Amino acid sequence: MCEILALKESVLIYLDRSGALEKLIEDCKSFDGPQQNDAVYRFYVRVSPTDLTEVDSVLGDFVLHNPRKATALFQSVCFLAIKTLSLVRKIHTENQVNVILKWTHLPPFPEYCLHLDTFPRGHVTMRPVLIEGLVVAMTRVTKYTGAARFLCTDDDCPAFTGFHHIRVHAPGATESATMRNDFICSMCSSPLKEDVKFRVLGDKQLVELIHTKAIDALSAKQSSVRFQSVTFFLRDELCNSMRLGHLYSVVGIPAHVHQWPNITWSIEANGVRKLEREGPQNISNTLQELLQTTSSSPWRFSAILAHCFGLDVTPPGLYNTLKLVLLLSLVQTRAAAEETFHCLDLLIVTCDSLIVDRLMMYSLGFAPRGVRHRATGEMFASLCRDEHGTGNANIHAGSAFLASGGICMLGDLCFYQKDKLDTLESALESRHVSVFIPGRKYGEDSNDQLSFPVPCSFWALSDSTPSFHRPGRSVQAAVGAGDIGSVSMHLADAFGLVVQCQDEAGKDALATLTAHVLQQAVWPGEDLYPASIKLSCQDYKELIAHAQSLQVALSDGALKVIRGYYMASRRVRTLSQISMPSVKLLISLAEAHCRLSLRTLALEEDAIVAVLLCETSVTFRHGASALTVPAHALFPCSLADGGLRRDAILDEFHQAVLRFIFSYVPGAEAYIREE
Repeated sequence: MCEILALKESVLIYLDRSGALEKLIEDCKSFDGPQQNDAVYRFYVRVSPTDLTEVDSVLGDFVLHNPRKATALFQSVCFLAIKTLSLVRKIHTENQVNVILKWTHLPPFPEYCLHLDTFPRGHVTMRPVLIEGLVVAMTRVTKYTGAARFLCTDDDCPAFTGFHHIRVHAPGATESATMRNDFICSMCSSPLKEDVKFRVLGDKQLVELIHTKAIDALSAKQSSVRFQSVTFFLRDELCNSMRLGHLYSVVGIPAHVHQWPNITWSIEANGVRKLEREGPQNISNTLQELLQTTSSSPWRFSAILAHCFGLDVTPPGLYNTLKLVLLLSLVQTRAAAEETFHCLDLLIVTCDSLIVDRLMMYSLGFAPRGVRHRATGEMFASLCRDEHGTGNANIHAGSAFLASGGICMLGDLCFYQKDKLDTLESALESRHVSVFIPGRKYGEDSNDQLSFPVPCSFWALSDSTPSFHRPGRSVQAAVGAGDIGSVSMHLADAFGLVVQCQDEAGKDALATLTAHVLQQAVWPGEDLYPASIKLSCQDYKELIAHAQSLQVALSDGALKVIRGYYMASRRVRTLSQISMPSVKLLISLAEAHCRLSLRTLALEEDAIVAVLLCETSVTFRHGASALTVPAHALFPCSLADGGLRRDAILDEFHQAVLRFIFSYVPGAEAYIREE
């Protein structure tokens, strides 16, 4: 008895020092109103194991290893404080005080971390653990019984009135543990009946987490490990605190849920914190020297990066435009604050789908999160019935949600059915996807429809080989328009940036690529291009991570070029060919090139790169306009001279863009000076 009193005294000291006692007094003010008439009053107490252990080591051990006993101690002290200070006059028994402990953190030791890749086998003590994982499925928010008041059926029993029998939900307990019709009175053993008007309902949501290493398997990397998802119960204020495809750190209590004849293992969440990816703040010395060497030109650094990228797949100088746009998409795709996303979708049209697919797969490894989608899989979300007895719809994340903040690679679109392509087109246009939930199938009175933002960039390719064409496809009628293969024109417009990737190196492309593959097979690991700049995979990973963290702003010159090009294009093209989404694409491309060049202010030259890419894409889809841009305007020549000749040609394109704006936009001379 003396030990219990000492522990309660330590609880009171901690509540006073931590400010929890003042919060308890403030919470009681809202409960003491005339309209408040509940059987149970819930109080949240934030507990710091470190501070609590300094007050009383035994109490700190209870909180970390016997949370039920610790909760009972806090409940008793809070009830005594409420009665002593007369805070809530409607609280008569200790059973009416429901204290929920919220851990601020756990000790940084392996014993308090539960790794989802080493799934526990056997009995696990009901103590708080820390888990990190990726959300792969979740249900809608439903109701559960948080507390209920029961009265004795015997008129002579003291429990016929009052608050003697109150059942409160405990971690790991099912609905039947709180609500049943076979409870008996502890005083006279008579049956109990529920007082329905005092039933307390709460919100409940089920979420499935899986280990983050499962992303390697989703990106088509070789993995022989099988990953098991774990179900988490989110209750009350924690509902809707998680999103599909995001990483979270969860403090929870493992529990065995008994549902005869099965026993399921789940975790009752106590606290949720979103994990933020921290990239390297610096780049390698090689990149720093290259950046300093190419500082005289705003175009040269990005050109050399594209030239030296992917040497394991293609030789330098081949598919430079494709490599550049892949790098631009990698640095531009990122998750920002307030649940916003920045993306840059790519549609690659090629005759050599094998090499382009390999290059895209190689680039996928540099994304913070890359998922290779299969044509037979689910792209966005699928529904199934929850396995934990709730009968609710369980929403499983598809490839797009699993690639949140990264890249979802779709591969060749000719293998997709029409309904999948229509759904993709709608998602690209609105950046949202809707999930229809039939109410009759999942135990609801009415149907429901949920909307989710699309949190990733899409990479896809279209094979323009004649054998891949769909029957009945209309022939391109516009002069100068290219062949986009089996993809419809509306879907190509939804992607925004369409890149033609064929015959870039002329007739010698096949011979160059063949020699590259044979040399790699004969001399594996050898340096095949000693004269080229050596940039390792780690250099590119550090570069992309650092570029994504840069905060970019558009200069006045870049804004004027983008606005002028859009206004001029609206005069020479139709609204279906150039529209408001084109402005967003131009700004995104200019910011991406600025990031890739490791600058924070987008210059006019960055806007010129965006204009050339956008005009090339529009010309390939809809034909040429007054602004004549060749297919390979960004890499019109070799970089053997260090990019000097390329800079001169891009300067000519720069002047051509300014003349185009000056000719078709009245009043352009007020903000554009032709040099």
